[in-house]
Amino acid sequence: MEEAGQKLKKKREELNLRYRDVEEASIQIAARRKNDEYIIALSRLADVENKGTIPSIYRLYSICAIYKLDIMEVLDWYGVDVSLMASDSIHVEVTRTHLIGFQPNGHGEVQLPLALDPGIDLRRTTYLSRMIQRWGKLPIMLLNGMELKSHRYAYIGSEDWSMYPLIQPGSLVVIDETRRKIVNSGWSHESERPIYFLEHRQGYACGWCNLTDNQLVLQPHPASQCNPEIFGFPEEIDVIGQVTGVAMRLDQGKRRRNRS
Repeated sequence: MEEAGQKLKKKREELNLRYRDVEEASIQIAARRKNDEYIIALSRLADVENKGTIPSIYRLYSICAIYKLDIMEVLDWYGVDVSLMASDSIHVEVTRTHLIGFQPNGHGEVQLPLALDPGIDLRRTTYLSRMIQRWGKLPIMLLNGMELKSHRYAYIGSEDWSMYPLIQPGSLVVIDETRRKIVNSGWSHESERPIYFLEHRQGYACGWCNLTDNQLVLQPHPASQCNPEIFGFPEEIDVIGQVTGVAMRLDQGKRRRNRS
């Protein structure tokens, strides 16, 4: 914490700002925001710089605004790596299916395999861990060209068995918001049938759909032993998009048997 405070002090001195200058600037911000929590008093700023005192979220906002700093970087100085929030969230079990609110923000890095064994045959099932020759970190901002903006992400609740075994409870799913039209035919196997992610008055749902006139039938997987649900469309239910990807564990079936 003291190191973070010293970094802030160095930045203030580089800008040739006195404690009084910072306080007065923060008063202006507080006036615009109509909230005195944004004000950084002289003594408080001194404690932040020299005693390792952690500023409140409002004062941190003011400091970053005055010093022209990226607040994500300053949070990292205090040991809060915001880029890890989504990965930490995965380990928190939630019973209900819901959308994930995290959005790509261009901060942080992602670890990716940078070099694969040139002899790899991608036509065959392969244990990739043995084929990776070199790992490296890539800034997330360099992934912006991957057209991720049209996709959203959702968590299938730990008690949502409606699409089991195709989609296990606790899975993460990718939703393509450009595919919202319900398709009633055109597949020959269940693995080809579109799966949709929807929002209704009681929350969210994931499943197959059949649309007739203004009636939408939400169809679970037969093996799930869940019952179909019928909604008025579009008054009672909204299609967020089609599920185009899934990351899931493979031991939930055992967990279900143990609980029954």
